[in-house]
Amino acid sequence: MRIAFSGTHCVGKSTLLAAIAEALPRHTVVDEPYHLLEEEGYEHSDPPTLEDFVAQLERSLSALEDSGPDALFDRSPADVLAYLLAHEDAESFEAEEWMDAIRAGMQSLDLVVFVPIEQPDRIAVPSHEDRRYRARVHKKLERLLLDDAYDFGVDALVVEGDIRSRRDLVLKRARI
Repeated sequence: MRIAFSGTHCVGKSTLLAAIAEALPRHTVVDEPYHLLEEEGYEHSDPPTLEDFVAQLERSLSALEDSGPDALFDRSPADVLAYLLAHEDAESFEAEEWMDAIRAGMQSLDLVVFVPIEQPDRIAVPSHEDRRYRARVHKKLERLLLDDAYDFGVDALVVEGDIRSRRDLVLKRARI
């Protein structure tokens, strides 16, 4: 199974991915595009620019292409798209030019696990984080994954609660 873990920053998706990876030791874990790029020498701006997110989108798509049938992905192309659409320079991003590639990448996944922002937050959000931007990304992801605004046609599972509850929901849906 190919499963992507989706959500804005500081929601626990990487923690959940680690718990699932422990339960599925034969699956390859694919780090999020930001970190993959860093490992390859890419230097992101702080805060990330539109160009940084486009590089992440390209890397996300190539990670999907390069991975086999049993893989766990920290983020999906929809995540990066949500960050692009919520970015202050979003009007400069030509989303439609990317839609065929993003749709194909998303459809290569068997399951997308959406980890929403919960009230109260389960993970402490550092004071330097822009909470409004985080909320905008969250809303974009809801629209992309749950409302299927761009016809990705993916099986999306929303998980909430503690890590054990989240893990059990994913494993049950994945029938593993």
